[in-house]
Amino acid sequence: MSGRDLFCQPRRIRRGATLTLVFAGVLVAGAATGSFPESERPARRTASGPVGMATRPETVQRAAAEAMADGKSPVKAAERAVSRSGDRWGAVYSQGEYEEFQEALDGRYTGVGLWARRERDGRIEVTKVQSGSPAATAGIRRGDRLRSVDGSRVDGRPVTEVVSLLRGDAKSAPAGTTVTLGLERGTRAWTEKLHRARLSTDSVTVRRLPGGATVIRVAAFTKGSADAVRAVLRETPADTGIVLDLRGNSGGLVTEAVDAASTFLDGGLVATYDVEGAQRALHADSGGDTTRPLVILVDGGTMSAAELLTGALQDRGRAVVIGSRTFGKGSIQMPTELPDGSVAELTVGHYRTPSGHAVDGRGITPDLEAGAGAPRRAETVLAGLGDPS
Repeated sequence: MSGRDLFCQPRRIRRGATLTLVFAGVLVAGAATGSFPESERPARRTASGPVGMATRPETVQRAAAEAMADGKSPVKAAERAVSRSGDRWGAVYSQGEYEEFQEALDGRYTGVGLWARRERDGRIEVTKVQSGSPAATAGIRRGDRLRSVDGSRVDGRPVTEVVSLLRGDAKSAPAGTTVTLGLERGTRAWTEKLHRARLSTDSVTVRRLPGGATVIRVAAFTKGSADAVRAVLRETPADTGIVLDLRGNSGGLVTEAVDAASTFLDGGLVATYDVEGAQRALHADSGGDTTRPLVILVDGGTMSAAELLTGALQDRGRAVVIGSRTFGKGSIQMPTELPDGSVAELTVGHYRTPSGHAVDGRGITPDLEAGAGAPRRAETVLAGLGDPS
């Protein structure tokens, strides 16, 4: 599990009498999520990865209820039931964790503003520091090693645990509370006491390539990301080629991915999915830009909702996909509320691209293989597609 960012797009469900369907996937540091409504027109949704056997909701609910009656932890009982079922991506989350996840999918979170990953030797290394965040103000840099959080050593620990330590409990560690980080840079070792803050994520960024093409990088499909992509297109000349960079995009709200597809398609099929054998479909809205040259960059970190978007634009002949095979997360989970308010997400189905390609466990094969030179290759392809650059 080395190499993944600590800050990922987590799961979300809607609370109320009815829990809606989700495409969900346990990532290294959280989960990529969203929800499906009962109708074909999606609300919030998410995509996810390969699974084993499915878990019946009644089994998990019964295990949790029996544990509560015996004065034991319903969450642990539910986790055991999911583990025994063989549902690889089934998971159980506390009520507080889901509240944090909802904020993250809305593009907001409480934290210190750093991303990190676990290296092969178990060390936790900072990979990015958000501008203007408490971590940036304290002078923490990319490449620094995170050694401890509030005195707890983090080397070798699952990144999900490190995330929990950094953010703290949603109720007991709101914005303004402190967290002490043990850090290392070369031969220097020191500690920093930071105050957690309410931060916004910049999931969509834009830059120009030397040849003139516009690169739109979507780091995650959080709320509003599709509108941000659409805004960039409005401000970019119609004959300018677009590189949609989805490398490392671990997913997010499938609604946003479908809306992003609508930006480049004039209606039509985006994906099909099944729920316990019942087939449904997701469609793009009409009126998208269907003529602008478009290339999509992907890699092994492209997952979930990002794969759904890539598969749709590739199958519909709207984009040339460049990079390496994507991760392959395409299973669907249904959230089940447990007696204590915690939630279990259990696998119920899978989705396919417009041509019928099953993504789960297979990923998406790019049209052109490329590694670090993918952006340069994209410029060459755009020139061939009609980009004046």
